[in-house]
Amino acid sequence: MNDILLLLFAGMLAGSMNALAGGGSFVSLPALISVGVPSVAANATSTFSLFPGGLASSWVYRDGFGKVCGVPVLPIALATVLGGLCGSVLLLLTPCSVFDAILPWLLLIATLMLVFGRRISAAFRSRASARTSTIVPVQFLLGVYGGYFGGAVGLMMLAAWSVFGGGEIKELNPMRMLMVTAANAVAVIVFVIAGAIAWSQCLPMLIGALLGGWAGAHIGRKLPASAIRALTIVLAVATTTVFFARAYFA
Repeated sequence: MNDILLLLFAGMLAGSMNALAGGGSFVSLPALISVGVPSVAANATSTFSLFPGGLASSWVYRDGFGKVCGVPVLPIALATVLGGLCGSVLLLLTPCSVFDAILPWLLLIATLMLVFGRRISAAFRSRASARTSTIVPVQFLLGVYGGYFGGAVGLMMLAAWSVFGGGEIKELNPMRMLMVTAANAVAVIVFVIAGAIAWSQCLPMLIGALLGGWAGAHIGRKLPASAIRALTIVLAVATTTVFFARAYFA
């Protein structure tokens, strides 16, 4: 019962974070590993658990769907889905021992993007031009990352789009949710077919994430995300530190 309550709460918090500022896997993944799910299965289960919440958030944001940097939705979505497929298959081919060693570095990359993403995008904004031939390959790589791990992938998308002059983050947020959901959708299909989901741990987290994603999207339309972003960064730094200690000092 304690594990169920932990996973339910973690799902609610992760779903809300994803809707508001991203980074929900910093909560869901450690929660699953803490109750005994192996790291690769935990990552797959986390993706599946957070998917309905992301879908609910995308539905709330549906009025904001449109072009990104002047590029239509379809080519961006196709690149994201194909990347998500490649990334999810790559995850399943990765042994748990290897993923355990890689995971802290993936968390570190996601944490650095959380902290410095805006500065990076501002530094390079004037040096790039928005073209389909430029954005689509970048979006494919983001899809690969999203299918393989996905931590802060939504924030990485916002930063990449900002580099190409995509506009204000609040205007891009609906497309962020849609593309993250697209990458996760194909990954979820792959994980289910491969039997990689820990179902007994997945269900309470899924319910929590669905509630959190719906509530977070509504709150996000009215509430500045600065406080949520600060909390996300604190959680990201703490989680990354714990996983480095687990991988290299345990």
